[in-house]
Amino acid sequence: MDLRGRTADLGVYRLLADAVRDYAIYLLDEEGRVSTWSAGAERVKGYRAEEVLGQHFSIFFTEEDRRNGLPNYALAQARLHGQFESEGWRVRKDGSRLWAMAVVAPVHDESGQFIGFAKVTRDITERHAAQQALLESERRFRLLVQGVVDYAIFMLEPDGTIANWNSGARRIKGYEDSEIVGRHFSEFYTPEDRANGVPARALREAELTGRFEAEGWRVRKNGTRFWASVVIDAIRDEAGQLIGFAKVTRDLTERREAQRALADAREQLVQAQKLEALGQLTGGVAHDFNNILQVITAGLAIAEKLPPNDPRLREIHQEMRSAAARGANLTSQLLAFSRRSPIRMDVVPGADAIRQAASLFSRTLPANIRVELDLEPGLWPMRIDVSQFELAMLNLAVNARDAMPSGGELRVRAWNLDTARGPQGQPGPFVAVSLRDTGAGIPEEILTRVFEPFFTTKPLGKGTGLGLSQVHGFVNQSGGTVTVESKVGEGTEITLLLPAIPAGKSITAADGRAGPEEQRAGLARRLAILVVDDDAAVGRLTVGMLEGAGHKARLTLNAREALQALEEEQFDLLLSDVVMPGGMGGVELARHVQRRWPDLPVLLATGYAGNLAELTPDLPRLQKPFTAIELVGAINSVVAGPVAIGQTADC
Repeated sequence: MDLRGRTADLGVYRLLADAVRDYAIYLLDEEGRVSTWSAGAERVKGYRAEEVLGQHFSIFFTEEDRRNGLPNYALAQARLHGQFESEGWRVRKDGSRLWAMAVVAPVHDESGQFIGFAKVTRDITERHAAQQALLESERRFRLLVQGVVDYAIFMLEPDGTIANWNSGARRIKGYEDSEIVGRHFSEFYTPEDRANGVPARALREAELTGRFEAEGWRVRKNGTRFWASVVIDAIRDEAGQLIGFAKVTRDLTERREAQRALADAREQLVQAQKLEALGQLTGGVAHDFNNILQVITAGLAIAEKLPPNDPRLREIHQEMRSAAARGANLTSQLLAFSRRSPIRMDVVPGADAIRQAASLFSRTLPANIRVELDLEPGLWPMRIDVSQFELAMLNLAVNARDAMPSGGELRVRAWNLDTARGPQGQPGPFVAVSLRDTGAGIPEEILTRVFEPFFTTKPLGKGTGLGLSQVHGFVNQSGGTVTVESKVGEGTEITLLLPAIPAGKSITAADGRAGPEEQRAGLARRLAILVVDDDAAVGRLTVGMLEGAGHKARLTLNAREALQALEEEQFDLLLSDVVMPGGMGGVELARHVQRRWPDLPVLLATGYAGNLAELTPDLPRLQKPFTAIELVGAINSVVAGPVAIGQTADC
């Protein structure tokens, strides 16, 4: 190549070197002095050509690298191996440092004569800083993971092999790194879980859904078990390939034991409260019935000593009748609370029923208590036992009265509640009826006990503690629910949710009852009645009532005697108790009679309904205790055809 061609080539290479601005490209002579300088070198290093040409390239190295002889070492390695690559700190003209990737290579002429070195340097300070930041982040993360002692945090290979181990894992599981890394994580599972394939299912779910979470027993190195909360997350690379799993385990044994201990304590408290309530119940019943029996016993003792025409007998009899009525009312309230009271369900206009109840209880309130009615227009009909509803409203009004000794306001609100279910799961819809007073309120610690039988905050002799129990029992037996809200000093609000029939729904025979014509009084005709009652005294008195009404009655004490009597004699009606000892009760007897003597009417007498309404919807019932008038009215209704007293709406 002639001189002009070589000069032309050098010019091209010069243009090429100057065009590359991200790299410092220059030549060094045999001693390492700068012999050429490019625009990229000026941008990276900060020197102009006239400032650096002839200078030894060691001026670009740090003071510590020059002391260690790194510049000359780089040249020597390049001569020896044909190239030397390195990364490290370099120094700009202004003294600032850059992280450089440098390559030094020997240069030879056409004859192979060594004439110097080619030097290429790239500024990768930003990349180095990012790498260092990543390394620092990873270091800090490792320290964080290693520093967590309450959680076992470690990685698994895709096949479940343990890849690393933290201090929390050592503390919880008991293994050192050297003992467990490289083994399968199923080591921590119980034998039964391993037999059932639980570890494999956990990894499969984590791989498919990205996460597996569970609680269960796990096993430590020493064989003891602990209750663990486990989370397994799938780890994937940028391409979405599974590269392993992150596993976090927490020892919840102490918390679980504490929860179990708390649950046991709560159960013991509930049992203690039940026993306390039972003690209050039995004590209250015994107290009230002792007073009732005292009136009857004393009355009988006095009456036995008086001549038949003594005017005092009438007064004594009246006292005993009142005592018996109190006993019947007490039993009714207990049955209502236990939801075993026979009830008569009627479909009644909601607004009318509430106004009637308010009219009744208003008479018991003093003049300094104002009653306010707030009834939503278009209130739906309610399906309730009207008498039980009125009694419940009376009990609530009396409680409100006692809470406002200085007077106040009792507000009665009612509205339609179109919801499929009530707060305790009862099927809707409902009419909500609330009574809110402005009285003293109920302390929070006893708010949950207000519906317990015989529980009362009133002074001794001022209340039986059965009023709210009757409310609770009536509402629940009706298919509704009751809630109470109260704040001390601000008053109390009790809300009844009662089954309703929304506007537009047709009322079937199962929803309502026949008209008042069904309750015909008076003696239709003389009847032959078979009475069945295992209590001989009750049976004899029932026979006496029937005979006093002009009927002929025969008493049997069990179902076997009754069936024998029916074979021997013809009767117009069977009146049977429901609960009787032996193999056949009143319901079974009635079913047998219906099959054997289908034309013989049957009337059941009971004081304990249970689920009798559902079991015997076709049988009329009479609730004990009953008066002679109620007995005659029930018999007349049964014999004449309409529904008898005490029969539910489902009949």
